[in-house]
Amino acid sequence: MDSNTAIDLDLLKKAVDASSEGIVIAEREGDDNILIYVNKAFERLTGYEADEILFQDCRFLQAGDRDQQALNDLKRALEHDESARVVIRNYRKDGSLFWNELSISPVFNEQDQLMYYIGVQKDVTAQIEAEQRAEKAEEELRLLKQQFGVE
Repeated sequence: MDSNTAIDLDLLKKAVDASSEGIVIAEREGDDNILIYVNKAFERLTGYEADEILFQDCRFLQAGDRDQQALNDLKRALEHDESARVVIRNYRKDGSLFWNELSISPVFNEQDQLMYYIGVQKDVTAQIEAEQRAEKAEEELRLLKQQFGVE
């Protein structure tokens, strides 16, 4: 295959669906970024089937938990048609929390107009929970040292 040959779309879809990370394609509509594609890993990660969520803005994943600094960072990147990587609290279909490392990248057409955003989502819940346990243990140790006058 030479460099001018387009990748077979079926092969591309199989490759994206084989990814262990959730991949979405969203199209801008006003202030919304409407999901037009989600891969199988996204379905496994969130518990939602594609036909339940396509043509919605993915904000539904926050389930009302919108008071997150990372969402402000994400909004700023979207307003400026820029890439971003954030860690946000999302919620699966069953309501369970997961920490989502989300990377977004804009896709522009030949006229340099924003067409889509590609989002890659990775469940980092285990990592975040381990960090939180470590921080709690450090704080407990600090308090014990303070209580017994140990530095």
